[in-house]
Amino acid sequence: MKTKRIALAVAAALGFGSGMAQAQISDNVVRIGVLTDMSGAYSDLSGAGAVTAAKMAVEDFQAKEKPGFAIEIVSADHQNKGDISSNKAREWFDRDKVDVVTELVTTSTALAVMKVAKEKNKIALISGAASTRITNEDCNDVTVHWTYDTYSVANGTAKAVVKQGGKSWFFLTADYAFGHSLEKDASDVVVANGGKVLGSVRHPFPGTDFSSFLLKAQASGAQVIGLANAGTDTTNSIKQAAEFGITPKQSLAGLLMFITDIHSLGLKTTQTMYLTEGFYWDLNDETRAWSKRFFAHAKKMPTMVQAGEYSAIMHYLKGVKATGSDDTQKVMAWMKKTPVNDFFAKNAAIRQDGRLVHDMYLMQVKKPEESKYPWDYYHVRQTIPAAEAFQPLSASKCPLVKK
Repeated sequence: MKTKRIALAVAAALGFGSGMAQAQISDNVVRIGVLTDMSGAYSDLSGAGAVTAAKMAVEDFQAKEKPGFAIEIVSADHQNKGDISSNKAREWFDRDKVDVVTELVTTSTALAVMKVAKEKNKIALISGAASTRITNEDCNDVTVHWTYDTYSVANGTAKAVVKQGGKSWFFLTADYAFGHSLEKDASDVVVANGGKVLGSVRHPFPGTDFSSFLLKAQASGAQVIGLANAGTDTTNSIKQAAEFGITPKQSLAGLLMFITDIHSLGLKTTQTMYLTEGFYWDLNDETRAWSKRFFAHAKKMPTMVQAGEYSAIMHYLKGVKATGSDDTQKVMAWMKKTPVNDFFAKNAAIRQDGRLVHDMYLMQVKKPEESKYPWDYYHVRQTIPAAEAFQPLSASKCPLVKK
């Protein structure tokens, strides 16, 4: 597995205070590792677009903050495998002097890298992975879970579908930590809101043929088939459900869907579906301005994972500059005490369990005739306040949380 290396800055030897900053930054370079899925099921929602977002963050930081240190990005494809991820993170930390590993779509890769980061006293900033294990039983003090998690997306989408009359559910679940977590969180929401769960079936990750699993879901007679998967697993499930005539007789609830999925499937196929996002490019003037810049590079609008990647890296770099150091404890302390205010999140804060708490958005996919311009895909049905969107600390299993 090759590492791509991108040097985005030269050391700024000139400028006020640069000497002090360089003296406290190891080898005068801050190195950021973007470890993501470049070729598999999650490459469209993360992948090369996450690297693009990271580069944009560094370039914007350099232009505005004029730091007294160089910044370098390295990137690699983790192939959605925990062992590859942990080995690459260890190599980056030990050999390449990487200070922070970011993105980490796929729960298994995030959990693996978190452990290595803790062992090596480095920082992990997770944007793409979803499981609440990251900030619960597997939490640590060097990791921040930035963009969303299974609790937040289930809390928005499942609640909305039940309130619209979808009372009986059957789950089609990716058979690994992420899928299990999403199914559990969505099941809890369904039951809490007066619905019932008739059963579930688990499919291999990644999958291509979902016929047998969909037929079991059809046979359950459930009003709603909850898709506790993501990426191409979700889009293939939706396509095959239509081919088998399961929809529209039974409804599908895409519990983790991204704007790239809607673009791939088209509005005719996805119209009226509910989903929960942490970001939408067309939310306001600020999101539109950043997203159009991203589009100029990537030729597609950003997902919440890619926007979150930019936000996380920018906050980290501000912490390095503010503390004049790349020391893990100093930077993490600054990041946790300093609110996040950018195009991605307003008045957001990192809790003691490592969860960035910010508003989430309940979306409903537009009908084809309602879309007025390219990528105009969502009605924003509800802003879910930060305090409601994520699991409360009182329910946390994180050992860092003081009860």
